[in-house]
Amino acid sequence: MKIISWNTTNACNMYCAHCYRDAGCKAEEELNTEEAKKLLREIAKAGFKIMIFSGGEPLTRPDIFELVKYAADLHLIPVFGTNGTLITPEVAGKLKEAGAKGMGISLDSLDKAKHDKFRNFPGGWDGAVAGMKNCREAGIPFQIHMTIMDWNQAEVEDMVDFAVELGAKAVHFFFLVPTGRAKTIEEESLRAEQYESVLTRIMKKQQEVDIELKPTCAPQFLRIADQLGYKSRFHRGCLAGLSYCIISPRGKVQPCAYLNMELGDVHETPFDEIWENSEVLKKLRTLDYSGGCGTCNYKGACGGCRARAAYYHEGDYMSEEPWCLYHGRRGEK
Repeated sequence: MKIISWNTTNACNMYCAHCYRDAGCKAEEELNTEEAKKLLREIAKAGFKIMIFSGGEPLTRPDIFELVKYAADLHLIPVFGTNGTLITPEVAGKLKEAGAKGMGISLDSLDKAKHDKFRNFPGGWDGAVAGMKNCREAGIPFQIHMTIMDWNQAEVEDMVDFAVELGAKAVHFFFLVPTGRAKTIEEESLRAEQYESVLTRIMKKQQEVDIELKPTCAPQFLRIADQLGYKSRFHRGCLAGLSYCIISPRGKVQPCAYLNMELGDVHETPFDEIWENSEVLKKLRTLDYSGGCGTCNYKGACGGCRARAAYYHEGDYMSEEPWCLYHGRRGEK
């Protein structure tokens, strides 16, 4: 199933340390309501199903409920990536009525002070959890999005237990890619040994709980799941250009949020044509990677993080994923 994310606005009530969009203020030339509806029609035409409204903070857009309903009427599945602090009971009710099918709400630590510091927003933790509870009361499924750093990696299992207690449907763990403001905290990201260890812990925890645990920008989780004998419902790690892409607030298309390459502008070219004809996307679809990723027997399932490969290999998005421990043992399972 094809998934697309649209950064509906650059405006945000937070100033998070790791924001790939460097969000804060509304950007010039953001898509207006009619342009957004045209984009949604083109997304549906291109065969996408899951429509992620993200940001910035998507709930700062005055027309967001109208756009969610429009997406639902196109038979797209509207879901959100949000910090959760603006989801009052009234907002949750409006989202439910408009047709929102799921909310991904960011929570990076069970320590309120650590979360609020990372998000540069006093009261952010309390607001996010209140937003989750409001979604639950309105009947909107929600999941927790946790960005994994060196300072919160020990909390993985406890965060899952918290999510189960709160009634979340899933926890998605986001592994840092140095893009946007995240470049300034690159040293806080995990390296290969930690990366492998945390992914292994997540996959082991998955076997203990009924909710979904999904690492993002960590495609090696499928290899680790296989090695642990766990059958994941997911069949592909890095989706960039294959069944996923992202669109900026100003209408620029990228292979993923962290692979900062503009493939086209929806003001000038219909999105479905960009998706079909982009040479970068065509190259990504070949899976013709270099280095260890190219010869790895998990190439089809994992694919390595293309954005991280580009960052650490001078823009070469088809090069070897630098945080994988498996390269030297790529003939075995």
